[in-house]
Amino acid sequence: MLELPALLGPIDIYLVDQILRGRIAPGMSLCDAGCGEGRNLLYFLRQGYDVYALDPSAEAIAGVRSLAAAVAPQIPADHFRAESVEASTFPPGIADVVISSAVLHFARGPAHFRAMLDGSWRLLKRDGLFFCRLASTIGMEGRFVPLGEGRFHLPDGSERFLVDEARLLGLAEALDGTLIDPIKTTVVQNQRCMTTWVMRKKG
Repeated sequence: MLELPALLGPIDIYLVDQILRGRIAPGMSLCDAGCGEGRNLLYFLRQGYDVYALDPSAEAIAGVRSLAAAVAPQIPADHFRAESVEASTFPPGIADVVISSAVLHFARGPAHFRAMLDGSWRLLKRDGLFFCRLASTIGMEGRFVPLGEGRFHLPDGSERFLVDEARLLGLAEALDGTLIDPIKTTVVQNQRCMTTWVMRKKG
């Protein structure tokens, strides 16, 4: 039997919370919209989920395909595509669960942010679960240097597109989504704020 670290891999702990609460269960289809090198995918591949993933980096997708071939060879290679979230060629509604983990805060501005969000949301089935982690101002308001177009310089030295609570609530309504958890934010002292935004797409 695999030890827990080997089973889970480097998965986001807040995503594990959704698994433990039974909201993400074996047999579901799942799409990681902006998967990077697949840090959140190892567990799902091992547990028999129907996994899809996309990322603009061809190198990252090549790595994810290799990972999938090793642990879930039944999944077709074309489930993993090197393309942007906002211009994905996956059909609408392919997934019971869509993950957007540390993706949306790389938006160049409001229009790009909304295009990436809409592109991710499009992939979700009705009644599906949208799990998002993104940088925000929540909990450290007034401590970021505005750069224009919704982007800010953070105390950790990075530059990010930041949202606040009002924007997330407004977007949930605009998308016809229902918050299934309160908006939760982890404040990393004197560095950044990372918010967990979990919604269900209305049926």
